[in-house]
Amino acid sequence: MMRSRHMTARLIAGVILAACMLPAFEAEAAPARIILLRHGEKAGPWQLCALGRERARALAAYYLGRNAQKSLFRPGETPKAILAISMHTLDTIFPVAESWEMPVTFYSAMPEPRGDGFHLSVERLSQRTREAVRDILNKPGWAGQTLVVDWEHDHIAKTDLDRDRMAAARDVAKDLSEPVERVTLYDLLRLDRVPGVPYTWPGDTYDYFWIIDFDAQTGQPSAFTMVKQEFGPPFAAVPHNDWGKPEGGPPAARAGCT
Repeated sequence: MMRSRHMTARLIAGVILAACMLPAFEAEAAPARIILLRHGEKAGPWQLCALGRERARALAAYYLGRNAQKSLFRPGETPKAILAISMHTLDTIFPVAESWEMPVTFYSAMPEPRGDGFHLSVERLSQRTREAVRDILNKPGWAGQTLVVDWEHDHIAKTDLDRDRMAAARDVAKDLSEPVERVTLYDLLRLDRVPGVPYTWPGDTYDYFWIIDFDAQTGQPSAFTMVKQEFGPPFAAVPHNDWGKPEGGPPAARAGCT
């Protein structure tokens, strides 16, 4: 019952579910900028731990919310849409959306019963990621705008996941003429065309933003910036480890986190 109430409260933020999968994506109405981040620290498949919830509040206060202290938005700029994919990402971005009085566009990949408990399905995450990218690159209302995208890190960038999917597609096709199922934002948005974008998002890294700019004429990604989350009072204890390094801070702060 508690979990049901938790889900219902968050889902009020807004749900948009896309319906079909396409073999490839061409930008027809690309945004000007995507501000991309991972969810906060988690406590199992359904929710954030206390530290993750603290990071969610800090993100709104310092970087992404209305009147944020170190806002990532340029003067006069506001988010056109805020996207999430899982309960972790929805919980993380909810304080930001609330500050702007905006809904969250939710490509729901919910935990599913399997084996010893509930787990996020790689197939469902892949499907929803493809649906989100289709909308990002083709929705007329998002063209030339700034989007905030909060995602599961394996489906932001994961070299092995992309490689495995491509290998499987080629094994089935027995040649390279068949379309390859791209499944991460890195691959679907063709971020390999921009220098400096990491191939993989490390599992212990929660504290960075990727800012991706798109060329207005071609709709292709054209620039990339990585920004580290660093918070002051009252969120100074939220960890800010370097990219790919273990998350620091006192062990007590991570109590209940998995």
